[in-house]
Amino acid sequence: MDTIASLFSFITTPVSWVIVQFHKVYGAIFGPDTGWAWGLSIVSLVILIRICLIPLFVKQIKATRAMQTLQPEMKKIQERYKNDKQRQSEEMMKLYKETGTNPLSSCLPILAQSPFFFALYHVLNGIANGDTIGVINESLLASAQKAHIFGAPLAAKFTDSASDLVSFDASLTNVRIVTAIMIIMMSASQFFTQRQLMTKNVDTSVKTPFMQQQKMLMYVFPVMFAVFGINFPVGVLVYWLTTNVWTMGQQMYVIRNNPTPGSKAQAAYLERLYKHVTHHGKTRSRGERAIVKAIVAKGRERNDAERKFINGLTKVGFAAQADGTVIRSESQAAAQAEDGTPTSAAAAKRQQPKRQSKSQRQSTAAAKGADETISLSKSDEPEDAKPSGAAGTAKQSAPKPAGSGGRSKAQSGQRKGGPQRPKSPSKK
Repeated sequence: MDTIASLFSFITTPVSWVIVQFHKVYGAIFGPDTGWAWGLSIVSLVILIRICLIPLFVKQIKATRAMQTLQPEMKKIQERYKNDKQRQSEEMMKLYKETGTNPLSSCLPILAQSPFFFALYHVLNGIANGDTIGVINESLLASAQKAHIFGAPLAAKFTDSASDLVSFDASLTNVRIVTAIMIIMMSASQFFTQRQLMTKNVDTSVKTPFMQQQKMLMYVFPVMFAVFGINFPVGVLVYWLTTNVWTMGQQMYVIRNNPTPGSKAQAAYLERLYKHVTHHGKTRSRGERAIVKAIVAKGRERNDAERKFINGLTKVGFAAQADGTVIRSESQAAAQAEDGTPTSAAAAKRQQPKRQSKSQRQSTAAAKGADETISLSKSDEPEDAKPSGAAGTAKQSAPKPAGSGGRSKAQSGQRKGGPQRPKSPSKK
């Protein structure tokens, strides 16, 4: 650990200086030797570092989205060149270069925090050993050694023995309980952060190895924090617990307002956006316009949630534009102005026919049966008996003699149309 500490010694002085400045503020409120003053100084250090790392966090989100998009292509390359690892690596690098994706971008926030973490560990280890470090002099060292967080000294560890805690005026039981609770909370926050990423903000339409890796990390990281946490001082546990809580809250904000396309979070977000747009008639912010713009640009490649959002807007008379704005559709507005009725989904529903009574159904059936009888009687009339031309018209207009109706029918024993069957001779 001394070798690692020496590598990050260039940042030890700035970290200790920031802690001392925050300690002056909180010491004036809670007292300079209290655990609240030193604990809140560490918490404030974490918040300051995470605020400075927000641009890197944005890059991490973009890199993660880009990697998720490239997973199908990466899988094809792996299957195509599974026997040639060198060609596989070359094709992967070519794909990253063409798409402008950097796989290490998703690790930037963790890598950027590492120097601050090791510097803080080195400072707290110096306090535990009674060594001055950075801008922490003898008086500040004595004040930090007196500070207790819920009965546990700032520099105490879970693995310390009772003899190690005598100089801190603390009991082994208090130290073990406090450190165990903080380790459990630290691992639980890490697990919940990774779990909400896997269950809400992952494209479920594509099964890729990246999802399996993330699922594995969901269980590996909490175990790693629990194993290494027993060797961390209480101050470092405060640091990691604070940064895990910050990451969890930051990720919840991103999942709610900028979800991954195809995920459950996107479906929930588009449902909220649909309700707002139909109520106010426009998008609220630049982020909403950016999401609508991306959905319009996809065209036929939209997923189910995006198609539902666009179709829902169309049904109620709105149209999403290429610049991300939402306007009222001209055809729907013209129909609304002509009819004088509000455009809504209810107005677009088809009207159902009224149900008829029993007497009405019977009368309708009787009329239909009479019509069918008349049509059948007309169709039974032979074609050669029908008059044609003007003569036929005159014949139809002339009154028929009595008994002529019987001649139109076929005589008994004769066929309708075609040659007649000769009569058999009678037997004598």
